[in-house]
Amino acid sequence: MLPKEPMELIKTEQLNRFAGFGIGLASLFTENVLAHPCIVLRRQCQVNYHARHYHLTPFTVINIMYSFNKTQGPRALWKGMGSTFIVQGITLGAEGIISEFTPLPREISHKWNPKQIGEHLLLKSLTYIVAMPFYSASLIETVQSEIIRDGAGILECVKEGIGRAIGLGVPHSKRLLPLLSLVFPTVLHGVLHYVISSVVQKVVLLILKRKAYDGHLAEGASPVQSMLDAYFPELIANFAASLCSDVTLYPLETVLHRLHVQGTRTIIDNTDLGYEVLPINTQYEGVRDCVNTIRQEEGALGFYKGFGAVVVQYTLHAAVLQITKIIYSTLLQNSA
Repeated sequence: MLPKEPMELIKTEQLNRFAGFGIGLASLFTENVLAHPCIVLRRQCQVNYHARHYHLTPFTVINIMYSFNKTQGPRALWKGMGSTFIVQGITLGAEGIISEFTPLPREISHKWNPKQIGEHLLLKSLTYIVAMPFYSASLIETVQSEIIRDGAGILECVKEGIGRAIGLGVPHSKRLLPLLSLVFPTVLHGVLHYVISSVVQKVVLLILKRKAYDGHLAEGASPVQSMLDAYFPELIANFAASLCSDVTLYPLETVLHRLHVQGTRTIIDNTDLGYEVLPINTQYEGVRDCVNTIRQEEGALGFYKGFGAVVVQYTLHAAVLQITKIIYSTLLQNSA
């Protein structure tokens, strides 16, 4: 029979492993599942050039979400979720394969230099290009109105992506922009998002760890606080990184999504009324024309249509992080 102290140590270690898994799972669930309705509505607002209501605040966003749920059912806010996971998988797979067969590094070492950073960003750029047709197909799935959807399978995104890449599949209109013209805005958005996220994450993590270290020196760390400091700084840093990059690049994302959807014969929900559908009939010639047209016809706030959904998304994420922290603290205190 084990002495009391080793038994308690084993129990604490098991709780730590379980808690670490649970915290990570809660964060992944929030980022990829709970946030999906916000992503759906945000994208629909971004591509809806007809809209008179811009939904810049969370209050109007929640109201329109309720309307869609009432008229079309819950599926209206969860459409395209499977395809977003497929795009993430394709992106990770493409990055792994390209780095395996080229000298481009997947990670930047501590002794980095400008050449290594350039090669790493080139790898990211190539990855975004490979995933681009599938991202486009996934985007269409998330904005297409549930009223006219034909119950496409989960792999429809792959089929449509391949079709878009080789020029086959569902016939599109003459306003469809060729993939080559979408490479620059797609890569620009992806690389900037990655760079901003990485910088913010490292800065926030450094600040939080230094703060935790100073607190331990001043007061002495309790076992509960030490365990919290082992998991939560990274989660908070990831949260801050995603928030900063999404907010900073929101106007560019609006332009990118409009260019991807143009000419695909996509029918979206009316985000002014919460019912009825609207066609996408834009005729942008490229990035510059899209930017100028939005500025002239919709004003500067036209680039921020649906921004209230971002507020809702990150408020939910912050709430889940806080609830998870409270539950974890309680479990640790009870086991102490």
